[in-house]
Amino acid sequence: MASHPYISGPGNITQMIGYLRKNFPASITADTVKKYQLAPNNESYVINALQFIGLIDEEGKRTSRGHDVMVLPDGQFEKEFEQLVRDAYADLFQLRSDDAWTMNKSELTGYFRAADKTSDVIGGRQAGLFQVFRVLSGKEEAPPPKQRQNSNGTKSVSAKPAPSKAVTVKQTSSPEHAQEVSSVRGKKDMALTVRIEINLPAEGSQETYDNIFRSIKAHLIDD
Repeated sequence: MASHPYISGPGNITQMIGYLRKNFPASITADTVKKYQLAPNNESYVINALQFIGLIDEEGKRTSRGHDVMVLPDGQFEKEFEQLVRDAYADLFQLRSDDAWTMNKSELTGYFRAADKTSDVIGGRQAGLFQVFRVLSGKEEAPPPKQRQNSNGTKSVSAKPAPSKAVTVKQTSSPEHAQEVSSVRGKKDMALTVRIEINLPAEGSQETYDNIFRSIKAHLIDD
């Protein structure tokens, strides 16, 4: 069994800590986690993580040290929470010292897999949880929110203007197509056939194409 805690959704721990900073009940049970609507069917993993860093004891009761840390204001909270993490992950800090704060997920996964003989999946989850604790300790910036998925399965992304692409219009004259035509005055003029090649942008919208042909009609045909 893994000695270091893990959870499939480490963001649940961040939310749980946020709730406890606002109101830390005397005891934390699976029902408490359910009331917060966190980690459905994984409530025990949340409790295990809180026990591991010493916020609650083995019976789920709030510890004095845990309470003292949770009520601290921003600025002081991070420093004291950092110490909770250092004490809980003493083996990691004994081996890597302050480098533990900068280890990437792959390195952390490797460490936890070697320490607990866990699989790559479990080791990755252990690493993800440590990274959450690292953010709460003020040692790492929180990652950007994930893109939300719409009901039709697509992801909501911020709109960015597409880079403009030049439309190449080539005009070539062909002497083979030159022909003599009679003018109204009986004189012979030289007629020149003009071929126009248009390279349309592959990512263009219908509006883009309409504007291109509208411009061609205005400047090349109607003239």
